[in-house]
Amino acid sequence: MSYIAQRGRWGKIVVLNVHAPSEERSDDSKDGFYEELEQVFDNFPKYHMKILLGDFNAKVGRENIFKPKTGNESLHQDSKDNGVRIVNFPTSKYLVVNSTIFPHRNIHKYGWTFPDGKTHNQIEHILIDRRWHSSIL
Repeated sequence: MSYIAQRGRWGKIVVLNVHAPSEERSDDSKDGFYEELEQVFDNFPKYHMKILLGDFNAKVGRENIFKPKTGNESLHQDSKDNGVRIVNFPTSKYLVVNSTIFPHRNIHKYGWTFPDGKTHNQIEHILIDRRWHSSIL
């Protein structure tokens, strides 16, 4: 996990780059990652704009319960365990999963292809501060 803080047009902007544990890793490993992420995230003042991006290893689905945070443009129909974790994190931090909100062609959504060449996954995501998200719509 790494971050950079820059002064922007509307104040300070913090960009965090992450690489989350894969779906097969233990729950303890995943819990530890999200606890560390929350600790780093909470060290920045609330008034800073925050962007989290990177490989979350999370398949975020299009379930109705998640739509306020994720939209309807995910490559996947159903969320996996990591997908639920990535949706729960922004709920408490005033963020949205921006990578699944705007429409794109499916070929532009996935970032990882299974070695068979046919199975594609959208596991990289961008989480953005809701205040900033609503100003760019």
